[in-house]
Amino acid sequence: MHSSEVLADWPDESREAAQLVVDKYGEPHESTATQLTWFAVGEWKRVVATKAFWEHRFPAPHYDSVESIIDYRVAPDLFSALAQFDGSVVARRTMGELSAICHDEEANRLALNLAHDLISGDRDVPDARAYYSKEFTDARRKAPTPCMQKLHFTPQSPNPDPDVPTIDEEELRDAEEEGHPSAGSTSDPPP
Repeated sequence: MHSSEVLADWPDESREAAQLVVDKYGEPHESTATQLTWFAVGEWKRVVATKAFWEHRFPAPHYDSVESIIDYRVAPDLFSALAQFDGSVVARRTMGELSAICHDEEANRLALNLAHDLISGDRDVPDARAYYSKEFTDARRKAPTPCMQKLHFTPQSPNPDPDVPTIDEEELRDAEEEGHPSAGSTSDPPP
C-alpha cells in the first residue's frame, strides 16, 4: 500500500510527522493501516511512524509518533535514569535496542545523544534535561543544534541481552510432568 493511501486517514498530528519521514527516506519498507516502517535508513536500524500519537510536554508541548531505533545495550540499572531524563527514550533490554519517540528524527537524535551522555556518565539527569531544553529552543531560533544534526557516537552492533535463566531444565521437566498427570489417574490436580 502506498504511503499516501495509508496517511490519508491519519490524524494531522501523526500524518505530518510521518510525511517528514516519507519525504526524507521514500516509501516505507512495510506499511499497515496504522504503521509505516523503514529499515536501515540514515543512521537508524529502524524508523517507525504510527497513526497513534502521544502528548508529550517535555521540553514543550508536542506530539510523539515517530520512533528512531538503534542497536545499543543499556545496563538495567540505568533504565530509571533514562526514564527520568525523557519518558520517550526507550531501552529494550532483551533486543539490545535504544530508541527515541518524538515528532521528527532531529529531536530523536538529540534525545539519543543525551541518553548516550547519561549512560556513559558524561551528564546527569538535570544536565541532560537542561541541555535538551536549550538545544530545542536553539532550533526554534535557527541557532546551531549540534546534537540534532548527527549521532555523536557509533551505535553498537546487535547486542541483545537475553538475561539469565532462573529455572533449570530439571525443574522445567518436573513442572511439565506435574501439568500432565499420567493417563488413567483419577486424582484431581491441585488447586
